[in-house]
Amino acid sequence: MVPNSSTMLFNSEELRRENLKQLLKNVSDALTERGYNSVNQIAGYLVSNDPAYISSHKNARSDIQQVERYEIIEELVRFYLESK
Repeated sequence: MVPNSSTMLFNSEELRRENLKQLLKNVSDALTERGYNSVNQIAGYLVSNDPAYISSHKNARSDIQQVERYEIIEELVRFYLESK
């Protein structure tokens, strides 16, 4: 049996976008579990850069701070425009 030697190609932009989507989903779920309106809390964080908008529940605060805010905003705008 010959091992599969084909090279796999990864689109780094696509992978980055998927990771960002998963991060936002995890943060949203953590905020919802704590009884917060996740849309309002995430928007407050993005506008103010105040991490207090994001609960530390399930490491949501530290996770969201691992990504630049402008990257999150870009992805949200891209998603909105592509869904129209």
